[in-house]
Amino acid sequence: MSRRLFIMRHGEAGPGRPDSERELTPRGQAEAERMANWLGQQLLQGARLYTSPFRRACQTALPVAGALGVEPEVLPIITPDDSPAVVCDWLLSHAGDTPIVLVSHMPLVGLLTELLTEGRAARGMGYPTAAVAELESEIWAAGCARLLRFTAPHDIR
Repeated sequence: MSRRLFIMRHGEAGPGRPDSERELTPRGQAEAERMANWLGQQLLQGARLYTSPFRRACQTALPVAGALGVEPEVLPIITPDDSPAVVCDWLLSHAGDTPIVLVSHMPLVGLLTELLTEGRAARGMGYPTAAVAELESEIWAAGCARLLRFTAPHDIR
């Protein structure tokens, strides 16, 4: 049975320190809302939504949670500098048959997408802010997933 994973980068964030406290800009909020509406149309029955603990990711996850009708869960292992291999291991042990949405950061989102689809995490895939990669796989292991589509806010009308 194929499973689906949606890997989302947070919306545009403003500068600030510490990095974990940076907030979405008005543009970033609009990007998050646009992508939340799109995700809400993807028939993600029973989806699980996980977000990085960083403020900008949590702010991005809120409209997504509303669109999906779920509560976001904070996942401490999906911050910008976390290991894609650790996330891959977590997916192997925690993924059931329901779709998963991860809201995280560069470079992790790019590296994780590359690891799952190509079997390596060398350079990472580029992600505009609030973009979503939709992957499908029987098992969430390195090189076992297929990229179904990649959608950015500017792709949605």
